Amino acid sequence: MPDRFEAMTILVAVVDAGSFSAAARQLKIPLATVSRKVAELESHLETRLLHRSTRRLLLTEAGQAYVAACRRILEEVGEAERAATGEYAVPKGELVLTAPVVFGRLHVLPVVADFLKTYPGIDVRMLLTDRVVHLLEDRVDVAVRIAELADSNFVAARIGTVRRVVCASPGYLAEHGTPLHPAELATHACITHEQVTARQVWHFMPGKSAIVVPIRSRLAVSTAEAAIDAAVAGIGLTRVLSYQMANALHGGALGIVLQAFESAPLPVSLVHAGQRMLPLKLRAFLDFATPRLKARLLAVEADRQTAGK
Repeated sequence: MPDRFEAMTILVAVVDAGSFSAAARQLKIPLATVSRKVAELESHLETRLLHRSTRRLLLTEAGQAYVAACRRILEEVGEAERAATGEYAVPKGELVLTAPVVFGRLHVLPVVADFLKTYPGIDVRMLLTDRVVHLLEDRVDVAVRIAELADSNFVAARIGTVRRVVCASPGYLAEHGTPLHPAELATHACITHEQVTARQVWHFMPGKSAIVVPIRSRLAVSTAEAAIDAAVAGIGLTRVLSYQMANALHGGALGIVLQAFESAPLPVSLVHAGQRMLPLKLRAFLDFATPRLKARLLAVEADRQTAGK
């Protein structure tokens, strides 16, 4: 049976890595051993699990079902081992979390810093990226998601909301005037940082009817931070998430305009796989981080509302 678990582990590693050689490097075992273990598994099951080609590997239909079962079995074995070693009795081990880049830096990192001081037995690995990380495939314990969530088997706890806001520096507004309706954006300089379509039009949905207005993108940048810096410098108006410009708003470097036309808020959630028995390190983090992140988001929203008065 241990050999079967080893073969399952190797098969999952091959699928995740995308090749036999990459899996061998990750597992630090000979390539020949990886190939032999997968071949022995296919021989035992009397079915092909992988389509092999010179460019990539593809799971067969049987392989897809079998790898999914392997993941469940290996996770259950891992849970049993963590319970036996005391991980469910004492908060310890490595916690892996992911969050959007700016939100992670501004809000998650300070909470993690306090969490590490409180739980010396837990180490944290943070993946700050604006792409959606797959919790199971990337072995992530918990993720911060800023979006409406699709139905899934994951567990999500809402910790607040953020809004997409239009903002500019007081100097720019004093020189060029404050737009009172989205249609007036056509006469203003705008700073964009999103996909190509967002450089041409901005969408507003204050109610059930959408408002689509053409804009002139005088400056297009690749990040929200750069767009905010450009807006502070007085180049024009930009559109970002409220938490991204909160420091500039609080310091008076930027002001929010067109607040009455903002679209519905975006939920912010902590998402995890929802195992039957949560590792204590994850439960400790959820209990510690949830109220602190809620308080931070409430402060961001309070500043946004005050700016509109």
